Amino acid sequence: MTHLHNDPADFADEALAGFAAAHAARVRPVDGGVVRAHGTPAGQVAVVIGGGSGHYPAFAGLVGRGLAHGAAVGNVFASPSARQVCSVATAAHGGAGVLLMFGNYAGDVLHFGEAAQRLTADGTPTETFAVTDDIAAAPAAERRDRRGIAGDLPVFKAAAAAAEQGLPLAEVLDTARHADARTRSFGIAFGGCTLPGADAPLFTVPEGRMAVGLGIHGEPGIGEAPLPTADEAAELLVETLLAELPDGVDRPAGQRAAVLLNGLGAVSHEELFVLYRTVARLLGEAGVEIVGPEVGDLVTSFDMAGVSLTLTWLDDRLATLWAAPADAPAYRKGALPEAAAAPVADTATAPAPPPAPAAPAT
Repeated sequence: MTHLHNDPADFADEALAGFAAAHAARVRPVDGGVVRAHGTPAGQVAVVIGGGSGHYPAFAGLVGRGLAHGAAVGNVFASPSARQVCSVATAAHGGAGVLLMFGNYAGDVLHFGEAAQRLTADGTPTETFAVTDDIAAAPAAERRDRRGIAGDLPVFKAAAAAAEQGLPLAEVLDTARHADARTRSFGIAFGGCTLPGADAPLFTVPEGRMAVGLGIHGEPGIGEAPLPTADEAAELLVETLLAELPDGVDRPAGQRAAVLLNGLGAVSHEELFVLYRTVARLLGEAGVEIVGPEVGDLVTSFDMAGVSLTLTWLDDRLATLWAAPADAPAYRKGALPEAAAAPVADTATAPAPPPAPAAPAT
């Protein structure tokens, strides 16, 4: 459960304020979220990510050089409003357009889509892209209906690294599509999360059982199975992902993959390392070359006891983008030169649409 809070209704705003204060060297707060402290270089596409609170380090923790230029953050498990998205995007805009990125949830699709229309109408070229990596959410033939979970990170990073290369908006969007098409995730949970102020978790798992195919908003999954050992859990995750390869990957052997073993909030890093030990062995036995693995809390669900495994199947283009340096509060890779204040294009204040009701899922 969440032990530390004041008024639960203020939790998301207070958490964001504390985050911005703790990381003032990298981010600055704006209405609706945060943007890079040093601005977006003039002429660079701004990648603005977002969704509800409760998933840290997604989304605010991924704002920084080499990653997102801004993040719009909504209430707990609720999409930011179109007004909030417009505010963050306007603050992040560097003059070359904006790509809005989010997980594929109804509230986000609605509000980010509305924001894109308003921004474009006001003269800021804007595109949207929803990540769809969770293979448990829909069959392969309906892949664009799948939700986004921990695969958000490699897809966001690919698009942001492309923007850092100076590519135009259309090519940054194409990069996001390409990374998403080659990213797959699958998760399991041993217990649900409890929201601030709530006296019970969103779902429970019977003793000695686990939920299979969970979501990141307390969705209990698509089924249950007996509680596994760490090795058995690793086998389930790896075998499930290797059973669905993206177009262009005919077999695992000889392929490169970015591997993310994600904790959902209540699983210790030591437990994740025990699990990753077997994940790495199984992928190696399948002939997969692991590139830049990440093990830790990457996209969480408050205190959910669960894990997910993500594979992004790399070609030369994606391998370069995955390896590119990044410096965000919650994600750092490689080395970047010392930051200097970037010239930022003049932008008008974002139009303020009428307040919209919070959507229940991000």
